[in-house]
Amino acid sequence: ATGGIALVETLDLPNKKVANFLVGCSLFSSRQPAGIAGFGRGLASMPSQLGLKKFSYCLLSRSFDDSGKSSLLVLDGQSNSDKKNGNLSYIPFSKNPILPGKKAFQIYYYVGLRKISVGGKKVKIPYKYLVSDSDGNGGTIVDSGSTFTYMNSPVFEPVVSEFINQVMKVYERAENVESLTGLKPCFNLSGHDSAVLPELKFSFKGGAEMKLPLANFFSTVGDNKVVCLTMVTDNLGPELTTGPSIILGSFQMQNFNVEYDLLNERFGFRQQICK
Repeated sequence: ATGGIALVETLDLPNKKVANFLVGCSLFSSRQPAGIAGFGRGLASMPSQLGLKKFSYCLLSRSFDDSGKSSLLVLDGQSNSDKKNGNLSYIPFSKNPILPGKKAFQIYYYVGLRKISVGGKKVKIPYKYLVSDSDGNGGTIVDSGSTFTYMNSPVFEPVVSEFINQVMKVYERAENVESLTGLKPCFNLSGHDSAVLPELKFSFKGGAEMKLPLANFFSTVGDNKVVCLTMVTDNLGPELTTGPSIILGSFQMQNFNVEYDLLNERFGFRQQICK
């Protein structure tokens, strides 16, 4: 939580200055803020204030976290931005729930995730968690501000179970590391020359598929002999969970060029090496 004041400044971009740009200045916070740029659908967000037709970014591998490397954020305000960004797969944005007193739902980027596969096997997930209901519960959003992909418990548990069923045929489970890190499942790779783990695939409405490289959903812990799934849950039951059931976070977007096409109401992605 944070609190502060709103002020108007001149935003100085490389090729453009924007007068009367609204920013928030934190005066106190439960945790020391490092700064955040709002790219949601709200009126105060950067895309709204700049009148962007689309924006895109390509997140570097998290292996560069301790370096000074960074990648570009592309802001496009041109009306002809409906031209395709070479060979991207596109997903239409889903409609946002409109509910009194729940304005947050209106600023999210909802996408139609329809299937999660582990090692080529479809995970059985109740349909109600994949689609937002009349109270705004359920559905999937894309959020680069979330580090790990979040799934509420009724989605997370069957995904984890499928990984455990497939991986424990080869590797032992490292439950001691799970208790230390809060991540699960973790597996011990000791005695194996290379990691062979099931593919994770997200299938979306319209047919687009996002096949994730291993580094985007498993991470090494300690001396590289243990790997843990980098997805999380809050362990709350469905009766206590509100809002989206799934949040696709930035860890899963490493080395993907992603595009938020606001003009055409769609989300695009392409796997590539980000530089």
